[in-house]
Amino acid sequence: MQARSVRHSQATLTELMIPSYANFGGKIHGGILLSLIDKVAYSCASRHAGNYCVTVSVDTVDFLAPVEVGDLVSLHASVNYVGRTSMIIGIRVVAEDVRNGIQRHTNTSYVTMVAKGEDNKPTVVPPLLLETEEDGRRYLEAIKRKELKNRYNLEFDRLKQELHIDVNSLHLENERCVVAWEQD
Repeated sequence: MQARSVRHSQATLTELMIPSYANFGGKIHGGILLSLIDKVAYSCASRHAGNYCVTVSVDTVDFLAPVEVGDLVSLHASVNYVGRTSMIIGIRVVAEDVRNGIQRHTNTSYVTMVAKGEDNKPTVVPPLLLETEEDGRRYLEAIKRKELKNRYNLEFDRLKQELHIDVNSLHLENERCVVAWEQD
């Protein structure tokens, strides 16, 4: 299987933010942006894989600045990492106030996609051709992000096993909650 470059599958989705996308405060709903992130991730992943792709996880959706009605939002997606059947797509969201030309980086997200074959089972994707140091840096960062996510999940699963409500309910006393069940 021949490697495909990062450039081969890069995708940009641009959309005008209209009033029906906004909450009562005039800011664009996070769910609208998540939907656009999913669409551009699909476009990028399916272009690289040459197959239908599905979203497996959406990691670190950082909302750095609000998006306003009237902004032109562009979502820039690139394949950052390729596994056997999965890809991590990095997405940068930029909102532009077209009246004054000011652009704001509003979101960053990483989406894991899996390619599906004709049998609807995961299928092998082409390797990623790293043509620039930037491509290599993003690939290495994705490896580290995956390692940290795996360590976090293992550690959290271990901690959940130790978290018995009868023993640990004292930790709730200084929190902003009210315990409404009868305690022993």
